[in-house]
Amino acid sequence: MKGHVKLSGLTKAYAGVVAVDQIALTVPSGTYCCLLGPSGCGKSSTLRMIAGHEAITNGRITIDDVDVGELPPAHRPTAMMFQNYALFPHLNCIDNVAFSLRMAKVAKAERYERARRTLELVQMGAYESRMPSQLSGGQQQRIALARALITNPAVLLLDEPLSALDPFLRIRMRGELRRLHRELGMTFIHVTHSQQEAMSVADLVVVMNEGRIEQLDTPRQVFNHPKTSFVARFVGGHNIVSGKLKALHTDGFELSSPLGTIAGVLPQDGSPPTHPGQPAEVAIRTDLIRLQHSEEHAERVNRVPAVVSSVEYQGTSMAVELAAKEMEEFSIIVPEDVFYRAPLQPGDQVAACWERAAVHLLQQSASGA
Repeated sequence: MKGHVKLSGLTKAYAGVVAVDQIALTVPSGTYCCLLGPSGCGKSSTLRMIAGHEAITNGRITIDDVDVGELPPAHRPTAMMFQNYALFPHLNCIDNVAFSLRMAKVAKAERYERARRTLELVQMGAYESRMPSQLSGGQQQRIALARALITNPAVLLLDEPLSALDPFLRIRMRGELRRLHRELGMTFIHVTHSQQEAMSVADLVVVMNEGRIEQLDTPRQVFNHPKTSFVARFVGGHNIVSGKLKALHTDGFELSSPLGTIAGVLPQDGSPPTHPGQPAEVAIRTDLIRLQHSEEHAERVNRVPAVVSSVEYQGTSMAVELAAKEMEEFSIIVPEDVFYRAPLQPGDQVAACWERAAVHLLQQSASGA
């Protein structure tokens, strides 16, 4: 299978400002990989270097063991779908899709045949005669996707392909991208700043921060075992607490913090990123915290007296914000049915409690922050 991508020491600098800082990444053939991070983290620059639209400052890019770093875009086994779709307004759908074959001097009958097959693949066969201005945003996106796929690339590059769509259509198109990936079996590399988007489509999530890779793993591992406070905050669903490592046990640890003693489990590899007496940070899953009335039995660890500061209805769950000692923010996600068994109001006195498995010891950020 084709489409094995390897980045080695890849660096991009603009006028002395480093946008991508010596990253190393391997994307196996047939993988759906998402580069995830905030604006300015280097994800789009990385994608554009793979495509050949940005020159490499340092490092190597190989696809199927061939160094493509100096090749022009047209000579790389890649195709790119741009954020703004970049459809030709004066060409109808079939001519937009067939354009690259026309430039390659493919005979008209063959290029139209291939264009029609590709339009059917993205479920746009009935729209071949329409102009881009006659299409909805989702339909334009499908035409742009068909235009990228018609060359049968080994690697499909997608630059924030869903950002211009409304929320409902975005969910539908996530499903379409997953379907196409399964059917085609090619490598997809997809840039996004949406955590939900990356988690829903990717096999491999690469979280970037300030030009470096903070974590690369499966979506489930990134969410359940964030390596750094940046990942935990960006992916969401965690409270971050700072303190000093108090004690280490065979399979766990204790942290002395402004919230009191917090007990948790060690990282999966069993090696703590710090030593007793040293500063440390932990992530606590917001959906694994339960609420008690403040007068209930007080546990020694993993229990924080607090005051409810706000309650937000989110459909299947309730987001409860707490004011807890020195913490500026402490969030809890409570299932709707559980919350309404004993509803809370701002100002109520409660205690937040959690099991050791909800706590994870974090490493220092790759960016040094």
